Amino acid sequence: MLYAICYDVSSTKRRNKVAKVLQGYGHRVQRSVFECRLGDKEFARLKERLARLGLGEHDLVRYYALCRACTERIEYRGGPAPAPEASDVIV
Repeated sequence: MLYAICYDVSSTKRRNKVAKVLQGYGHRVQRSVFECRLGDKEFARLKERLARLGLGEHDLVRYYALCRACTERIEYRGGPAPAPEASDVIV
């Protein structure tokens, strides 16, 4: 499943920690937005890791699950090309 994960964190230190965790799960598409292709277990592990960061009362992390039909309709303009599908990667 593809997730768009967005965050608004007031503390620079906590914001950097959130970004560092998310970099291990997906790729940054905006300053505070990551796209992460995750299975159920990975998604649960990611949420747990972010929960342990001790986010502040006014901090916010949102998870948007994007179904296959939704991902096929994603449009973008400018910036680098989107990351390939996991099934498109050949090592």
